[in-house]
Amino acid sequence: MFTVLGATSVGGPAAHVALLREEVVVRRRWVSEARFVELLGVVNLLPGPNSTELAIHLGKDLAGARGLVVAGLGFIVPAMLITGAAAYGYVHAGARPELGALFDGVKPVVAAIVVHAIAGLAPVTLPSRRARGVAALALAAAIAGLHELALLVACGAVYAALEGAHDQVFFPKRAFASPTMAGAVGAGAVVATKPASAAALFGTFAKIGSVLYGSGYVLVAFLRAELVERLGWITEAQLLDAVAVGQATPGPVFTTATFLGFVLGGVGGALAATAGIFAPAFFFVSIADPLTHALRRSRTGCAFLEGVNVASLALMVHVSLLLAHAAVVDGVTFALAAGAAFTLFTRRATATQLLAMGALVGLARTLA
Repeated sequence: MFTVLGATSVGGPAAHVALLREEVVVRRRWVSEARFVELLGVVNLLPGPNSTELAIHLGKDLAGARGLVVAGLGFIVPAMLITGAAAYGYVHAGARPELGALFDGVKPVVAAIVVHAIAGLAPVTLPSRRARGVAALALAAAIAGLHELALLVACGAVYAALEGAHDQVFFPKRAFASPTMAGAVGAGAVVATKPASAAALFGTFAKIGSVLYGSGYVLVAFLRAELVERLGWITEAQLLDAVAVGQATPGPVFTTATFLGFVLGGVGGALAATAGIFAPAFFFVSIADPLTHALRRSRTGCAFLEGVNVASLALMVHVSLLLAHAAVVDGVTFALAAGAAFTLFTRRATATQLLAMGALVGLARTLA
């Protein structure tokens, strides 16, 4: 299931979350709505690619350590292969990948999928007037441009303050002082002045994956600062091409690293860069449970997580507004979005089937 999603889920993190919910909560009923919301709140507090971390955490919930690895690789590898193929064409044929025709039909469907997910999550996440009020304020703050992490922490703090509890929350400090992660970040700093070898690529991308919060646009800022300005490995044009491919292809946007790794070091570079940027996600998910359990033992901690969940939903609403604005541009795209939403709410087709249909409509429209 995670492999199929990794090969077909386009539209960015919000769409990935919506598709994951459709599969594991609605269709297969592997986890409850409440547990899904809790995991979404947890991964939003972690650095790295949140939708990928959600897939990894779901795999861990369902099948332990083995599930963590299988779900994570299943979600990442198909996207890595697709992005790697695009990078091969880019390097060897000098061609700039153009997938606009296909994705013009997919984008309205993605917007509908996100709206459907929000409608399913809202009753669990916003059960009270207080929750709805905080969500409205969070949405206004997101539209005003408040950073995602600041918004999550602020909503959690508001909930904790409203709870009025004074019990102490104990955080497992050892989990965050892991020599493995310290080594990964340190390696990034050490190899930064060296040529773009496989080891240098792994260290640099591991450093980025360890500290990055926010959307794919934040990833662009980090990549530009490291690879263009500080290291001089790539040009501005190459960075924009890589980001375009990462956004247009299925799976995690962080497979932009695969493209850049291939451009800089061929197949070995692509594998090293991909492993580097995703390795921190596996680590952070593996240590998230002690933190979550510590929070759950505390009234203040529980309230904090509830506030984070509310903020997460508000962020999804904000993203859905942006997606709709960008995707619904004429009568055809409006019909695609409305038809997909109607189909999802009446359970007449799966999200994957609707995405395929949208892609075909986009291609047919361009050919016509």
